[in-house]
Amino acid sequence: MWLLIPFRWINRRRHCFTVSKVVCVQQLHSSSTEFTNIHYDGLYPGHIPTTAVQKALLSIGSGVAALQNPYRHDMVAVLGETTGHLALIKLRDRMRNDPEGYAVLTERPRIRLSTLDLTKMASLPDGSFGREYLRFLEDNDVTPDSRADVKFVDNEELAYVMQRYREVHDLLHTLLGMPTNMLGEVAVKWFEAAQTGLPMCALGAVLGPLRLNASRLQSLFTSLGPWALQSGRRARCVLSIFYERRWEQSLEDLQRELNIEPPPIIPKAKKKT
Repeated sequence: MWLLIPFRWINRRRHCFTVSKVVCVQQLHSSSTEFTNIHYDGLYPGHIPTTAVQKALLSIGSGVAALQNPYRHDMVAVLGETTGHLALIKLRDRMRNDPEGYAVLTERPRIRLSTLDLTKMASLPDGSFGREYLRFLEDNDVTPDSRADVKFVDNEELAYVMQRYREVHDLLHTLLGMPTNMLGEVAVKWFEAAQTGLPMCALGAVLGPLRLNASRLQSLFTSLGPWALQSGRRARCVLSIFYERRWEQSLEDLQRELNIEPPPIIPKAKKKT
């Protein structure tokens, strides 16, 4: 995917594309590069250094594109990376101050098809977190591999925090009992906005309801919205959970541990075609 941004250089060493003050940042979702425990002087594989001005231009361009089409996940990703620095610092600090969150930061697990034992998860009993997460993936035809790698965060540790946030998004759907239709996505975004403080989440929480019909708006504002905001504020930091070690745990037990109450209503999932 090409994003035209009017500045001279994004990265002289890796992406030297200049045409009359227009630089094309190509393939935001290019081949995945996994985080490791190796540090690269504050950078990481796939990182694209940008100045404050360039980040502002990227955030404006991606914001406009995301507003026009909320399903442009590449633009939503860029918007989150270029506007979330302060929120990522706070999230990183919360993870550091939590023993389990510190282990996540240290070991850097990734939630990808290549790291999931789907056969084992399928053999887990109904009601277990791993089995219900796999059911969510199957019922909604989604894959954890759809999450783009971080590119524009200028700190290796914060980049991992952003990556972890993206990769636990589907886990939050499972924990909150929300489908992937628009009402379910907006409810999850309200939870994420209260929980993470990321500007991208707040923007999605504000603009998402504009795409709902009257009956779903009523459901959001009278029940799901207040529940999602309260749950997001009260819940333990969802990035501080080593989910890969929790697959066999009961979903209900994990919800209680995180202080997440069941939703007042469950929106109907979209039908498979």
